[in-house]
Amino acid sequence: MAPIAAQAAELDGSKLSLLWGIPFLGLLLSIALGPLLAPAFWHHHYGKISVLWSIIFLIPCAIWLGVPVAFASVVHAAMAEYFPFIILLLALFVVAGGICLRGNLHGTPGLNTGLLALGTVLASLMGTTGASMLLIRPLIRANDNRQHSVHIVVFFIFLVANAGGALTPLGDPPLFLGFLKGVDFSWTFKNILPETLFMWTTLLVIFYALDSYFFHRREEELPPALDPTPDNPKLYIEGKINFVLLLAIIGLVLMSGIWKSGVSYDVFGTHVDLQNLLRDGLLLVVIAISLWLTPKIAREGNNFTWEPILEVGKLFAGIFITIAPVIAMLQHGVNGPFAAVVNAVTGADGQPDNMMYFWVTGILSSFLDNAPTYLVFFNTASGDAVELMGKLGATLAAISCGAVFMGANSYIGNAPNLMVKAIAEERGIRMPSFFGYIGWACVVLLPLFVIMSFIFFRA
Repeated sequence: MAPIAAQAAELDGSKLSLLWGIPFLGLLLSIALGPLLAPAFWHHHYGKISVLWSIIFLIPCAIWLGVPVAFASVVHAAMAEYFPFIILLLALFVVAGGICLRGNLHGTPGLNTGLLALGTVLASLMGTTGASMLLIRPLIRANDNRQHSVHIVVFFIFLVANAGGALTPLGDPPLFLGFLKGVDFSWTFKNILPETLFMWTTLLVIFYALDSYFFHRREEELPPALDPTPDNPKLYIEGKINFVLLLAIIGLVLMSGIWKSGVSYDVFGTHVDLQNLLRDGLLLVVIAISLWLTPKIAREGNNFTWEPILEVGKLFAGIFITIAPVIAMLQHGVNGPFAAVVNAVTGADGQPDNMMYFWVTGILSSFLDNAPTYLVFFNTASGDAVELMGKLGATLAAISCGAVFMGANSYIGNAPNLMVKAIAEERGIRMPSFFGYIGWACVVLLPLFVIMSFIFFRA
């Protein structure tokens, strides 16, 4: 392994042109337009399309930059990003999918708002993906007698899959990266609590008003007799063992961030730490235990299938490969093709422009992976966790809020977004198209981001 690893080379973002971003842009447009223009073709071939755009990047990369660079890009995307990402996602998907709430909840505005509030709080404790996978099915089942439930799932993505993860490093991958870089575990809770409560409260109030509007228009309701879920006064949970397994997942994630083994393996130029390998291996064990011990009836009650995780897995494999040159260019800051973007976050006096940090981090996090985007601007601002927690605390707050909150702006801004969409569509809910969802974000979220930026990041 060592001789090959020695030949491996990294992408030099300072020498790349913006043309290297075309495969990533092409994949984004495919995700946006495929389901809209050719839904049947997209459904059957989205995995092949993801592979095609990956090849469109890798072949020119091998020809012009060298086979070692192309190979190293694939290895890095797989070992450092994709495998840890998909294994954690798979563990949460399988474990949460084995918890079935029996009985019939009736989706009133009050109940729906309460479930969203519960999921939002849980997201900071068990991650946006964990909270999303735990609560999306009960929420859909509670509203399966309502003709208009799209807004419920959209606000679930806004709150549970994104904004809810803002208060701890467990909540969202960008904050976990900050934790690994030296940011205190409690820093986000202490420093972005006002911004977070602003987002949570305003979104919940808006949702309650909108849901009440639909709910009280009686012609929008199906007759109670047609409710697909039979009434049962007794609520009970099947698959309780999975709550223990959820705690195990949280513990393994924390272990990989706190324990520094000092042992690292070089896999064709990509360094993989022992604690991360151990975490991923034990997560696979957790998946096996869940599949073994969960009663079959619990998964059947959730209408559990593998399609949502397959869709996310195939699309994000292409995203992680094609995004490599874009991230490489961003990482070179003022020396790279995106120098204008990096310069935009610095004021004329040379000091950080916190409002611009919020917007630039957020806009890029809407379409790029929000974890490396956070890391790019973390390093651009200082890279020193002590300084960023001290005199540059407002800048770190702006970066954190932009990465977490604006991940809700598109289906690909955060992985749970796409999974929630897939599960909802599997249950018969006609979710907005890629651009339709962005329209929801522009109408609901964009005004809140403008208000937030003037209240919290103006100075």
